[in-house]
Amino acid sequence: MPLNQQDQFSLLKDILSNHQNDCCGSVAECEQLERLVKSLMVQTNSDRHIQPVLEEIYRYSQNGIAAPELDQHIESNQQELSQWVTEINQYS
Repeated sequence: MPLNQQDQFSLLKDILSNHQNDCCGSVAECEQLERLVKSLMVQTNSDRHIQPVLEEIYRYSQNGIAAPELDQHIESNQQELSQWVTEINQYS
């Protein structure tokens, strides 16, 4: 069963919040972020507010997948993670 847009935003916030709170994560979570963001970018193509945030999260997920030390990558993006969660909360 496919997730609707609201469910996708909720899952996106959950993963980002977990990364922020736990300062760790998995490559599978980064891959999930990448898939969610791709889907949301297509669905929210006309919304100028959320598109830049989604693009930043997409880059974060790609860099996380390629990072030799994923936990360090997550720790170095703590401020961005907090900002993204706040912006997604305002949008969704």
